[in-house]
Amino acid sequence: MFRSIWEDIKREFSYGNMVTRLVIINVMVFILVNLVWVALQIANGYKTSSFYSDFLSFFAMSSYWLDVLIHPWSIITSMFLHEGFFHILFNMLMLYWFGRIIGDLLGDHRILPLYLLAGLAGNVVYFITANLLLPYAQGSIAYGASGAVMGIVIAAAVLAPEMEMRLLLLGNVKLKYIAAGLLLIDIIGIGGMNNTGGHFAHLGGAAFGWFFIRRLQEGDDLSAPVNNFLHKIREFFRGLGQDRGQKKGKGPRVAYRNPKKGQTSGESRRFGRRKSDNAPKSGSEMSHEERVNAILEKIKESGYENLTEEEKKFLFNASKK
Repeated sequence: MFRSIWEDIKREFSYGNMVTRLVIINVMVFILVNLVWVALQIANGYKTSSFYSDFLSFFAMSSYWLDVLIHPWSIITSMFLHEGFFHILFNMLMLYWFGRIIGDLLGDHRILPLYLLAGLAGNVVYFITANLLLPYAQGSIAYGASGAVMGIVIAAAVLAPEMEMRLLLLGNVKLKYIAAGLLLIDIIGIGGMNNTGGHFAHLGGAAFGWFFIRRLQEGDDLSAPVNNFLHKIREFFRGLGQDRGQKKGKGPRVAYRNPKKGQTSGESRRFGRRKSDNAPKSGSEMSHEERVNAILEKIKESGYENLTEEEKKFLFNASKK
């Protein structure tokens, strides 16, 4: 049974979209953290172990600058770290619902950069506010995907504010109202003493989600440098694997060359505006990039629901390229 489950997880991770992969990573880390907690509880006679707190602090974002300096990876790992069941459940549901909207409208390749950058913005805001505005929070830690998820939620609401989502007991609700409600909860939350730093982190991630879409509408794709960086990391480790295989086989060395290298700049301009073409063009005269840009501009002005079926289909197909 467990082998079958593991095979299903590997298949979904390999062939699923980026939203699915992020959910799998978060859930796997959540299971690991709780298994460590169970093991330490049993080993320590069902008493709280100090080692468990140290274990969390090793991967969580700290408000103390020396901890961040010693554990720089915590800026990233804290985005995937959850402890409570309802904490991860709410975050993963929001990531799944709103992440699919971003993936359909902007492409699957922009999900991970938006998640990482919004989470990074949330961690930076948490660190600053914990040291300047919240003296009682100094030395505290923060973890969870809430800042990253709020960035995706706000990005989806800015991109398609009139799109509706069916909510339990409420029926169809427009994205702009869902986003506004979540923002209001965090704004009210910063006035209390319970998870104040976390609410600031959520607002930081939300602010970046808004900024990400605004920059994209202006032709500046902030996901491009992140994807380029991740691509170089993958190529580096792929090259190490090839060198290791060549040493074992003692065969000739073959340098890997990416056939798509050089196309990144065009990809990053896919949603940019072409300022040199002032005369309006019909749909048949537009290039692929110009037509995608025109559809995004229409979404900005009148909402996703006012697109024609042909425009929705074209944008859906473009997001998969």
